[in-house]
Amino acid sequence: MKTNLAKFIDHTNLKADAAASDIDRLCREAKESGFASVCVNPCWVPRCRRALAGTGVAVCTVVGFPLGATSTAAKVAESLQAIGDGADELDVVLNQGLVKSDRRACFGELREVVRRCRAAKKDVVIKLILECCNLTKDEIAAASAAAKRAGFDFVKTSTGFGKGGASVADVKLMRKTVGPKMGVKAAGGIRDRRTALAMIRAGATRIGCSCGPALLA
Repeated sequence: MKTNLAKFIDHTNLKADAAASDIDRLCREAKESGFASVCVNPCWVPRCRRALAGTGVAVCTVVGFPLGATSTAAKVAESLQAIGDGADELDVVLNQGLVKSDRRACFGELREVVRRCRAAKKDVVIKLILECCNLTKDEIAAASAAAKRAGFDFVKTSTGFGKGGASVADVKLMRKTVGPKMGVKAAGGIRDRRTALAMIRAGATRIGCSCGPALLA
């Protein structure tokens, strides 16, 4: 299970004060452990691309992070730059206010981000961060369904910077909503192997955490 668990993990450092040495260590640990990806802020994508070339470890970055309240045009521009810089995966933050007030507009934004990203890189993996702690169960289900309809590859529980992180109940709801084939990423507050495995049993196919090596110990 040690090797298999590694393949679930997006090894993450999204700290505002992360230094180049921190990012280099993140990449080194990801290579040594065989993690699915490293997840970093956009400015570090080129550095990670160089460090991880040929390793099979993907480069993931965030878009509209951490609030999700930027404009659609800004999210598209950020996504396209990240793709151009070498990102394989994008974790895009949902506009939570639109889920609560204008779901048609919310879906329009999701669809436009996917359309523009796929035009730039057909095989880019796109995840939607819901920030479940700010949403009702109905809103989590609605946002998950909208993400699936818009063409996202994953729904993700949390940024890790909100008032709450991943929960088994939210992962189960997201999995039930999107069905068996779409990805579900649990992130936020996952700091030990037991919690990671509980999320996987609930339906998660990726685990976002900043302590990947500890989960394999």
